[in-house]
Amino acid sequence: MKKRLSILIPVGAFLLMTIAFSACKKTVNNNTHVPAAGLMAFNLAPDSTSVGFSVGGDRLTTTPLGFTEYTGKYLGVSPGTQDISVLDFSSGAKLATTSQLFADSAYYSAFFVGTAGNYKNIIVKDNFDSLSSTSGQAYIRYVNAIPDSSLQPNVTIASGGTNVFDTTSTFSTVSDFKGITPGDITINVSAETSVNANRTISVEQGKIYTILLVGSPTATDSTKAVQIKFIQNGQVTP
Repeated sequence: MKKRLSILIPVGAFLLMTIAFSACKKTVNNNTHVPAAGLMAFNLAPDSTSVGFSVGGDRLTTTPLGFTEYTGKYLGVSPGTQDISVLDFSSGAKLATTSQLFADSAYYSAFFVGTAGNYKNIIVKDNFDSLSSTSGQAYIRYVNAIPDSSLQPNVTIASGGTNVFDTTSTFSTVSDFKGITPGDITINVSAETSVNANRTISVEQGKIYTILLVGSPTATDSTKAVQIKFIQNGQVTP
């Protein structure tokens, strides 16, 4: 049986095999495949409150993304090697640029991370094809966007007392997706006395989540301090 993946977007969910990326257009009664990849972009830099993304010189986002904001869905980009740039939304100044090869019909995430002028993009392919629709599990991964290269916090993510993740994580790490028992899961990130955040969330069978470990250990503003957030990428269905 062919596996399908529904992608979460603001107006509903579409099947992976039939999703129409926002950058693709089809004429009436034209079933010709229009090559496209999907890109979801995140601003995880705590001191960058208004950024935009461009791909191949074209704006990906028409409105600014504040800290911890993201595109909310996978947006269509042309296949091939493209430069992904993060811009100061007001001035247009480039903050970081990364080259990425996009494959047709594949999905990618771009995480803008760093602080104090030391920024970079992390681009990863979201390998949904490796996830089973019949396992009975939810799927999670994490991104360590806490901008301090001297810290290597311990990250644990557990369900029912069993750790699915229990690892030391360096800044800008993006883990693979792993299966976890649906229900309440506990997430903890800690490093000496400077980082100590935890959160319990509920995950559902077949749904795919990205856990965002964000914020600055030295922030005096609570909205910029180390915190745990998450988004749902989509859902695997039979």
